[in-house]
Amino acid sequence: MLYIYICTYVKNIVSLTGQSHQPPELRIVLIGGRELTGSSSNKSASGNIILGHSVFETNRRTAESVVRQQEVHGRQVTVVDTPGWWWHYPRENTPQLDQMEIKYSVHLCPPGPHTFLLVIPVGLIFPEIFKQSLEEHLQLFHEGVFQRTIVLFTVDYPFSEKSLEYEISEWPALQRLLQQCGNRKHLLNISNREDSTQVIKLFKKIEALVAKNGGSHYSIDSAEGNALREKMATMVERASKRFAEVQTKRRELKALIEGGKTPPTHLRIVMVGAQWSAKSSAGNTILRKKAFAVSHRRTTEFCEISHNTVVRRQLTVVDSPGWYYNNTLQDMCEMDKLEIENSMHLCPPGPHAVLLVVGLSSAFNASYLRAVREHMSLFTDEVWKHTVVLFTRGDWLGVKTVEERIESEKDLQWLVERCGNMYHVLDNTNRCDDTQVTELLEKIEEMWAGNKDPHYESDLGRAEQMEARKEAEGNVAKRIRQTAQRQERILKELFRGERQPITDMRVVLVGRKESGKSMVGNRILFDDLFDSAWMKKEFQGQRGNTVCVKHERNAYGVNISVVETPGWFADEMISDRLKSEVLRSISMCAPGPHAFLLVVPISKPFTENEYRAMLELLMPFGERVWRHCMVLFTWADWLNNRSIEEHITTEGKALQRLVEKCGYRYHTLSGSRFGYGFPAMEVFQKMTDMITRNKGHHFGAENKLGKKQKPTLTWQEWNRREQELIDRMLKALAQEPEEPTVPSMKMTASFDGAFIPSMSGDVHSEVGSTYCNHRAHARVAEWLSLRVGNSDVTFGNSDVTSGVDSMSASASHVEKMDEGLLTDDNHHPVATFFPEKDKMKFDAVRIGGVHTVETQRRHSF
Repeated sequence: MLYIYICTYVKNIVSLTGQSHQPPELRIVLIGGRELTGSSSNKSASGNIILGHSVFETNRRTAESVVRQQEVHGRQVTVVDTPGWWWHYPRENTPQLDQMEIKYSVHLCPPGPHTFLLVIPVGLIFPEIFKQSLEEHLQLFHEGVFQRTIVLFTVDYPFSEKSLEYEISEWPALQRLLQQCGNRKHLLNISNREDSTQVIKLFKKIEALVAKNGGSHYSIDSAEGNALREKMATMVERASKRFAEVQTKRRELKALIEGGKTPPTHLRIVMVGAQWSAKSSAGNTILRKKAFAVSHRRTTEFCEISHNTVVRRQLTVVDSPGWYYNNTLQDMCEMDKLEIENSMHLCPPGPHAVLLVVGLSSAFNASYLRAVREHMSLFTDEVWKHTVVLFTRGDWLGVKTVEERIESEKDLQWLVERCGNMYHVLDNTNRCDDTQVTELLEKIEEMWAGNKDPHYESDLGRAEQMEARKEAEGNVAKRIRQTAQRQERILKELFRGERQPITDMRVVLVGRKESGKSMVGNRILFDDLFDSAWMKKEFQGQRGNTVCVKHERNAYGVNISVVETPGWFADEMISDRLKSEVLRSISMCAPGPHAFLLVVPISKPFTENEYRAMLELLMPFGERVWRHCMVLFTWADWLNNRSIEEHITTEGKALQRLVEKCGYRYHTLSGSRFGYGFPAMEVFQKMTDMITRNKGHHFGAENKLGKKQKPTLTWQEWNRREQELIDRMLKALAQEPEEPTVPSMKMTASFDGAFIPSMSGDVHSEVGSTYCNHRAHARVAEWLSLRVGNSDVTFGNSDVTSGVDSMSASASHVEKMDEGLLTDDNHHPVATFFPEKDKMKFDAVRIGGVHTVETQRRHSF
């Protein structure tokens, strides 16, 4: 009783004096990736809403972990903001500097955070690859992070909990992530600071989580924290030393200029680097005009040259095609290799400076360095004396210095030192800052002053050889196009008016790993049924099918079946297991496939080994199988302004032989997921043409393994002879002399980087929706119903010049489909096929390679 009395007395005294006990404490760490558009991830804004004050910067990227503390709603709240990573990247592609800061964040709120708030903006696509990326980045902490994580969904407009549930239901990977977090989630409107209830509700959820964990917090290792602090301090010290050494060297070179070594008034510059390193955007910043096309797509497929007067200097800048991030030289198609090599010949007698462009938003790891070294080997070793490392995405540094970034990655140190410590940072989002271009030009002049040779010497003899090769290959490309056009015209006449009612369409996909087979299957079926890591190549190859996989669906009475066969690596031998699986694909689509699609990626080289692999896999079926084969080129966006015939020719004899083996049947398919179904329609049209040419026959068990079947009926023997006659005629057409032809149309659309961040900061990426996918499927289904099942099948279309480069279909061609080609059984126009035609957008078409950008392009590879 005495104890109770004393406690009551103390409580009354505290109440009377206005004093209170220490408020409860909440320690929070904000984590999450960055949106695909490159815009803010909403982490910093969320921290400001939680603390009730603008304590975190939202106008620039969070490059280091920052801690802020405030008393909020009766609680002492500590919030740590951390750097974000690209959602589509694995951890190995996140800069080491960012990884260290993320790891160090938990040591800024000792003795450890109560919760991690995983910030995900509402509307963000969330495929499986994002979940993989998250799990890899959370390995920076020890186990148990998910048990202390709440998913914080952010919006900047009114949004209901019911709508949030619908968004979550769209992404199975997001649903599984929530399950890992115990289905803990909260919706936060970051534009509504007046609504304090949303923060109070969040605090209650955090307190409930803490209570569930027995009042404990995430424990930290103080020794690990001290080691991280020491490592970062050492890194800052080395960065300061490097900066001082660079400044000393610059003073020495400036002294040479001041001593009378006058730099040239006309500077010639060549830019090289990986795709999405903001190379073209940097060229525009340097020239102070929009000289080179910039978008989230691949825009530089040819070398381009432009000029301007900048800071009293005449500048000539050559932009070259980039390589695919950390791909090796062996992974690059022949045409791109030749273009990069040709860049040095476009500003004779050679460039004063080669700007090796490296984006700061991605890690410069061993694979990236290997890619740089291999692609730079296209030139002589002398090129390094004239090379400046141009770092783009300077905004990614935030409060960090570029020297700190260099010291954090040993491979980056090697590159910078190989270039004699010549480097510069460019922020393409801040073009009003003229000093960054002025300083770059001064560094180029200083490098010029320190070099014995005034410029990199280009080999004029090699340039002449490349021009001669270009002309010869142009003639071959023209002949391939003419052959396809002739055959298409003849077949159109032969089968005019014939009907081949189709109720089933069975397709087998054959191709190497990373060729895009799964993407093709999903595009044909208009559903993500095949497992495809379509976001980024770093996640591909980690898993893959070792057996045939089949999926099917019905579209307006037409049963579509697709069998994907296992892939193989380009440099490996074809195994007996793979051969048996390809054989099994026939029985999986009984009574047999109508089409074999040989999937070949345009962005990668097609080697002699790959050609032999195709022959070896199809050899057991006999020669008749080639009547059912078509080459399907994937990632057609990579072509951009080039024709597919140019690619076939430049890539070499192996690819030309494969196309010839398939009777010059080939087609291109974009990697874009949001094409309103038109690319898929063209694939169906090509397959329908092939089925019609084969008189509706499929490749089945009766002609499998080359077994000769004795004809049982006269009409069967007649059909066989007719087919042989057609084959001989088409082969004869291929040997005809050249004749004038309409120039091949070329695409303006370039690589679809809808899931690659805009490295220039100039343009936002495109994101689609499930709605687009469903609408595209509906359009293809309607097409199948009208064109395949109930109407005459015709070959080709006069509006598509080559009959094979399907990506060149113009807007007028599509309008004609709308207005004239689609009819019902009574030949009445079907006006409802494109009900929103006036609202739809089509890619522009360039004929004969006409360029609209204010640049000059040499007739080169």
